[in-house]
Amino acid sequence: MPLPVVDAHTHVVPARLPADAARDRRWPSVELSGDKAAVVIGGKVFRKIDSRSWDVGRRLADMEEDGTTMQVLSPMPELLSHWLPAHDAEHLADTINEHIAVMVSEAPRRFAGIGMACVQDVPRALAQLERIKALGLSGIEIGSHVDGVALGSEVLHPLYEAAEALDLCIFVHPLHPAGLERIGAGPEFAATAAFPLETALAAVSLLAAGVLEKFPKLRILLSHGGGALPWILPRLDYGWSLGGEMQKRMTRSPREIARGFFYDSILYDAPALQFMSSVVGSDRIVVGSDYPFTIRQKHPGAFARAALPDCPGVLADNAFAFLGRAFDLETQHAATGDRHSVASQQA
Repeated sequence: MPLPVVDAHTHVVPARLPADAARDRRWPSVELSGDKAAVVIGGKVFRKIDSRSWDVGRRLADMEEDGTTMQVLSPMPELLSHWLPAHDAEHLADTINEHIAVMVSEAPRRFAGIGMACVQDVPRALAQLERIKALGLSGIEIGSHVDGVALGSEVLHPLYEAAEALDLCIFVHPLHPAGLERIGAGPEFAATAAFPLETALAAVSLLAAGVLEKFPKLRILLSHGGGALPWILPRLDYGWSLGGEMQKRMTRSPREIARGFFYDSILYDAPALQFMSSVVGSDRIVVGSDYPFTIRQKHPGAFARAALPDCPGVLADNAFAFLGRAFDLETQHAATGDRHSVASQQA
């Protein structure tokens, strides 16, 4: 019987998120049309989506086809809205978190949830972490910067301290990446070229600020295989070995500290995943797909299994370690007690 597979990087959008004239002009809304929808931000369509973003039954059917036992649900990154006024951001986060919690409740053996918080206002975010914990979610997703504030900034350290104390994980996803003006091409290059660079910048900020050393029990997942980070760690190590300011900031080599992050497997290329494993360790890698968006890597468990055949923990155990929870995965996908199952969808 195949080993269970946990897809730790998937996104959701609620089917109903109404426009609100009382909110900031950048308030996101969802315009629904049958099983399709458009996410509208600032009066413009940001992305066209379909029911895979919110429909539990359809996701379960796709998971069956993908060979995925469990998905970890997190907000579509643009919904994080780190640029909204704090009161709007707090309300939006509560709305999205409750939506994710409902989806999880409909198939609790097939889904885990990661929410979001008003991280542009840390005191509000700390209160939200308590609510996120009460909802049964496992952590929060944050952007690679908070509207220009680097993730290593000391203003965010209370957030990390509270997440560590509450045993909540943090999923870092690139958002509004730097450098697009240097590429000088269309927006399609953002996700493919700029996102990996953006993730590396965020990771180096966390390393330089000593976040993993100050909060050693904090679990942080870097999306898209950590972006360019694994590839620049040898260069960072060499710079650190020369002494100076880098050694003042980091008491251990960057590579050693970076082994404290988790990394997903969305690299599309087996040699790339094998290299990442050799640098950061296979015990830090989780399966990911980016479902349900266009850049989604299909059959993510099969990809990870083929690339790292001697590392079975990548398929599920490492994801459970990141989430900080033990899950009772049924050997059959149609788990007893779930409102939805693949079998019922196919009946």
